[in-house]
Amino acid sequence: MGSKLFSELDIWAIENKITRLELSVICSNTIAKHLYEKNGFKVEGIKKNAMIIDGKYVDEFFMAKIYNS
Repeated sequence: MGSKLFSELDIWAIENKITRLELSVICSNTIAKHLYEKNGFKVEGIKKNAMIIDGKYVDEFFMAKIYNS
């Protein structure tokens, strides 16, 4: 289901002349990170101690997908 959503997002982005999509994901969420990478997103950086979950600081990946115009 996730890959289908990203396929539709690609169509929309291209039709609307979008050149860059961005997202962030908690570093420990390896399943989501894999889905994003499978669909062309690349890690651009890590934000340390981005938020607190269950009383603990967690890091966050910043990811982006670039469309060639």
